[in-house]
Amino acid sequence: MKKLIFTTLILLFTKNIYSLEKIKLSLDWVPQAEHGGFFQAIANDYYKEVGLEVEIIPGGPQVNTKAMLMSGQVDFNIGGSAGALNYVKQDLPFTVVAAFFQKNPQILMSHPNQNIDDPSQFKGKTIFISNFGRMSFWPFIKSQYNLSDDFLKNYNFNSQPFIEDKQSIQQGYLSSEPFAIKKTAGFSPVIHLLADHGYDAYANTIETALSTIENNPKIVKSFIDASRKGWVSFLNEDPSSAFQLIKKLNPDMPDDKLVYARDMLISFNIIEIEGTKIGSMSDQRWENFYKKSKKLGIYEQEIDYKKAYTLEFSN
Repeated sequence: MKKLIFTTLILLFTKNIYSLEKIKLSLDWVPQAEHGGFFQAIANDYYKEVGLEVEIIPGGPQVNTKAMLMSGQVDFNIGGSAGALNYVKQDLPFTVVAAFFQKNPQILMSHPNQNIDDPSQFKGKTIFISNFGRMSFWPFIKSQYNLSDDFLKNYNFNSQPFIEDKQSIQQGYLSSEPFAIKKTAGFSPVIHLLADHGYDAYANTIETALSTIENNPKIVKSFIDASRKGWVSFLNEDPSSAFQLIKKLNPDMPDDKLVYARDMLISFNIIEIEGTKIGSMSDQRWENFYKKSKKLGIYEQEIDYKKAYTLEFSN
């Protein structure tokens, strides 16, 4: 009898393993601490608990993850508010179902002890910004602080010009460029988080096809719920298991940068804001971002911005 029960349990366990729904999530960049919650969910078996087997597909400079999503190679993709609005503009059947970064980690940096402690003090200063930055966040900051394009210089992801010019400003990512500046130049730059200065785009959003929502809503909900558990664990518990998985896919990622990035995400409340559920979104935030974008001329024609997202799963 005991042998029969044991055999039955083994069969049920084996069946459960092989009945997991295989899901692919593509990242917006190479694996790093900014994706920690998803790796933590894998390490802690949170996805398996809801019947999912999640494979993470790294992004990078030569990887077009949006094309992968549109061609059905992946089920979920990490994106942002602007990309979702572009889906609507181009009448593409994809939408955002959650936002795991309540604040966008995009920053501008200045030198310490130079009386450039606020974007209102950027006037007349050289500002190093990439072409992408000029099209995305710069119009918001330019409008907010009545700045000019006259002093913009191209940022080609080399910080040496910024380091040499103490009166200059440079774009960056909260958990990346400040770390590199400290390492190479020996000082900590003044960080201006653009989310606190008028750039209210969501980041680390989860994009998926409308057909996935229609045909497999349970999978969407399960993925978001398990990812949320992963982020809670990553922020509040030991992140070492997530770090190990990140380094497995990205061996060049140093341990001290992983620790630094996680600390910055926590310190600046990028993911977790009091009174706001991790991963959730609001109609007001989406409306504000769209209306600002429209006013700045980013969208010439009216678009139905509400098609860019759904609150069905994240809230």
